[in-house]
Amino acid sequence: VLLAAGMGTRFEGGNKLLAEIDGEPVVRRAARTLVESSVSGVVAVLGHQAGAVEDALGGLCVSTRPNARYEEGQSTSVAVGVDVACERGWDGAVFALGDMPFVDRESVDRLVRAYVDGVGTVLAPEHDGSRGNPVLFDSQHFDALADVTGDRGGRDIVESEGTLVSVDDDGILYDIDKKEDMI
Repeated sequence: VLLAAGMGTRFEGGNKLLAEIDGEPVVRRAARTLVESSVSGVVAVLGHQAGAVEDALGGLCVSTRPNARYEEGQSTSVAVGVDVACERGWDGAVFALGDMPFVDRESVDRLVRAYVDGVGTVLAPEHDGSRGNPVLFDSQHFDALADVTGDRGGRDIVESEGTLVSVDDDGILYDIDKKEDMI
């Protein structure tokens, strides 16, 4: 589940998801990571400037789902993602952020492998002692995720029940908030 509905109010100069790094929109880079990983399907949850963000994802094997309540915070997009995961009967779901274009596909694959190996039901990547994103949630946590409010997403669940999976990828730590964040 790619969370790509936010307004990015701290980013000056337009929608940060549409800003380009090496000629490719930030959101497309984030989506491509999921598409190229071992997950079985990718859905992008859209809100702010949904049409333009969907256009930026064109040609990738990504379905989209609107979030009419995106202005209420990230939790509403997480709830939409949970709905999709339940509809599709997924055993678990990786929740990734559309403004994190530097995550390596291998980090997503390590989370999936750890999940399949029974390491935990909430798995987050860790690099050099810092927890990052994306995060994998087993379906047993979908109800709790759908009940989260505000802009914290599933952070409280990760902090109380999460298991860290070590990765060699500092991209799990970097999101785009300001133009200076675009390497």
